[in-house]
Amino acid sequence: MPVFRALSHGLLILILLVATSAQADELKDIAQLANQGQASQALERINTYLAAKPKDIQAIFLRGVLLAETGKRDEAIRIFTELTEKHPTLPEPYNNLAVLYAEKGQYDKARAALDAAIKTHPSYATAHENLGDIYARMASDAYGKALQLDTGNTRAKSKLSLIKDLFAAPTSPAQPTAKVDIQKEVQIAAAPTSPLPAKAEVKPAPSQPAPEGTKAMPATSSADQAIKDAVYQWAQAWSSQHVDQYLASYASDFKTPNGESRKAWEALRRDRVSKPSKIEVSLNKLEISVENENNAKVRFMQSYRSGSLSQRTSKLLVLTRQQGKWLIQQELTNR
Repeated sequence: MPVFRALSHGLLILILLVATSAQADELKDIAQLANQGQASQALERINTYLAAKPKDIQAIFLRGVLLAETGKRDEAIRIFTELTEKHPTLPEPYNNLAVLYAEKGQYDKARAALDAAIKTHPSYATAHENLGDIYARMASDAYGKALQLDTGNTRAKSKLSLIKDLFAAPTSPAQPTAKVDIQKEVQIAAAPTSPLPAKAEVKPAPSQPAPEGTKAMPATSSADQAIKDAVYQWAQAWSSQHVDQYLASYASDFKTPNGESRKAWEALRRDRVSKPSKIEVSLNKLEISVENENNAKVRFMQSYRSGSLSQRTSKLLVLTRQQGKWLIQQELTNR
């Protein structure tokens, strides 16, 4: 689980909740590098950054995130523990500790960390939700143990079933019910009491299903609706991990993020989209700007969850209309 909100996904897509400063752009660049699947390189850069600025809290926090994402969980735990000791009023390090402890099955430690997060920041909704998930996980284990000792215990069986139903993700008939899991969210500390933005709640336009958790904005024209449908199709393909459909959402003249070849970019995205066991992408606050009949821009907040990672990012899509279809010509984050 990454620095994180839902204890249940995979990697990459960090957001920096940083105040404007001379260092903000550099930290965003490092986070962007991680978002592109280059966590190891991002970790090297953050280490170099911290060599010059060893007391930068945001950079230290980001290093903890990157350590977790590169499998160095014990080192990440040490980082977040030190942050809680030196900056006890910051709730995010406690939350991330809880996520890491929960991954190791150390639920008592996870619960203590979340209690501390809530004590420092009573309105920290993520910590409250994660604490509920911890208790549910502990209850699930206890009911399971009761059933092992007494297979005829119908009350324990019923309670265990209720917990599983509670945490089961909405699925199609062809998909299995999700098992009980805890939630985590990758977050970059900004200020001791800086709350995270609310999770996107978005519903699709009737003509095109949008990813779960996505709320459609009212269409003002047929062009707006067609653009909206194209964006929802892209997000849905990403969430469903339909790689070919996802890649087909990009125009032939798509400007790759780092100027790499289209072939290299597609290979990276194919791996990033297909590799996680599950991905959830939801969109919020869509703003459509139609420049002319063949060009448009869409701004929105994107929520991404995969494996142990959960993050929100502001995004801008530059769209072009080719052969009657709206396709992505450029994809920009933090815009």
